Amino acid sequence: MIHSNVFNYVNVLDKAADAAWLRNEVLANNIANDTTPGYKRQDVNFDDQLKRALRFSRYTSVDAKVDAVRTASLRSKVYTDSANFSYRLDGNNVDADAEGVKLAENQIKYNGLISSMNQEFANLKLVMK
Repeated sequence: MIHSNVFNYVNVLDKAADAAWLRNEVLANNIANDTTPGYKRQDVNFDDQLKRALRFSRYTSVDAKVDAVRTASLRSKVYTDSANFSYRLDGNNVDADAEGVKLAENQIKYNGLISSMNQEFANLKLVMK
C-alpha cells in the first residue's frame, strides 16, 4: 500500500478489491461444499465497514471523506451466514444457484474495482506529464 495523499483513492480501492477477491474465494468454497452435511455458508463483510467509514466522516466532499479513511482499520471479515438456519434435512444452508449468482455479481464488482484503480493510475500518469 502506498502512503501518500495522492494515492488515497487507490488505497481504498485496493482494500475493496482485496475484499472482493476474498469473497470470490469464500463463495467458491460455499459452492464446493454444497453437498457437505452440516456445512453453513460463509460470506465476507467489507462494504458495511467502508460505508460506515465514509458516512461518519465529518467532511462533506467525497474527496475529503476518502482522505479521512484510515485504510488500516478496513478489514475484510469472513462470517457464517444464518448459522442456525437450514432449509435442508442435512443441516446445510447453501443454495448453489444463489451462490453462483452472487459469485458472478462479485466478479463484476471486482473487475470494476480493478478498472477504477487503473483509471486512477492513468490520471496520475497524465498529471505527471
